[in-house]
Amino acid sequence: MRRGRTTGALLAIALAGSLMAGCGNGSGTDDGRGRGPGQGRGEDRVSTAPTGSVLAVKVDNTPTARPQTGLDAADVVYAEEVEGGLSRLMAVYATRLPDAVGPVRSARESDLELLRQFDEPTLAFSGAQGKLLPLIDKAPLHPKSPRDAAGAYYRSSGKPAPHNLYLRPKRLGSAPGAGALTTGYRYGAAPSGGTPENARTVSYPAARFTFTWSGSQKRWLVTMDGTPTVTTGGKRVTAATVVVQYVKVRQSRFQDFLGNNTPYTETVGSGKAQVLRDGRAYDVNWEREKPTDGTDFTTADGRPVSLAKGPVWVVFAKAP
Repeated sequence: MRRGRTTGALLAIALAGSLMAGCGNGSGTDDGRGRGPGQGRGEDRVSTAPTGSVLAVKVDNTPTARPQTGLDAADVVYAEEVEGGLSRLMAVYATRLPDAVGPVRSARESDLELLRQFDEPTLAFSGAQGKLLPLIDKAPLHPKSPRDAAGAYYRSSGKPAPHNLYLRPKRLGSAPGAGALTTGYRYGAAPSGGTPENARTVSYPAARFTFTWSGSQKRWLVTMDGTPTVTTGGKRVTAATVVVQYVKVRQSRFQDFLGNNTPYTETVGSGKAQVLRDGRAYDVNWEREKPTDGTDFTTADGRPVSLAKGPVWVVFAKAP
């Protein structure tokens, strides 16, 4: 395999205003505050994604944003800690594109490192902290915010701003197929050993993920902050494999508009992880040598660990 967020009405109003405005002064704010009118991206940016490009969408994961749309169609869902100990998701699509995905929210610095494993991926996001935008422009990816592809986005009346921005993925291109998932993941039979696992919870300071094994569905049922995760259509979100990956989480160079530092999740390096599949948990090692590599999972004696075929959820947890 190849290289593989209320603290009250004031905060809600401030956040809503920032995204509804959709522009800013580039002074280091977050959540959609980017370039002002007339400050588009350079001519080096292509208007459509190349054939074979996976689509990665930054998805809001606050209670107000739920239920989300399109999570059940993702091949891989990454969960990361953001400001205030909350969580945000990145849903990656390769084998199929749903009609809509969202709510869409802003990008983070560590997303650029995570996405390097894919070949020129398309990143759909609501905007970004002003000082981060130049880094996104320089990254080997195709950024598609509402400023880049206005026709691919719409606002829903079912949720308040900023939790109501949705993407129509098929307006950005077509699904490239499983071959574009250059994550380094192997799929196949379970390794020997492991321990029976009925449920596993991973907690952030202000967010919680629980995965409960369903023997009848042969899937892990996803629960977030104590509430079963369903799509807007009422479908329960499940995973064939859950990876709890222990990583270094440090401060990034950026802050949100309230001055809170944005955590940076390091996904290049090595460490411990747990792979949950088939109702069992396996203690494994993970390694990603450089940004353009995928992530390898191995047993204590160095044997590759395969994942169950189907949706994969990866929860990045702070290493002890």
